[in-house]
Amino acid sequence: YLHTNCFEITVELSCDKFPHASELPAEWENNREALLLYMEQVHRGIKGVVQDMDTDEGIANAIISVDGINHDVRTGE
Repeated sequence: YLHTNCFEITVELSCDKFPHASELPAEWENNREALLLYMEQVHRGIKGVVQDMDTDEGIANAIISVDGINHDVRTGE
């Protein structure tokens, strides 16, 4: 994340890496609230397109800084 602006996450819900299909409904019920809250939280933050005001074209490699956060990000192409 610090070097690529890509944030990937692995979620492990139990000690069993490959639970049997019959165990999945119970795992869902045990973790449903936390997973739904997590899915809501992933939509927080800054989103959008950085555009040139005159041409409305996207600006590649524009640096985005937020006061109080010591991690600038760059736009894609």
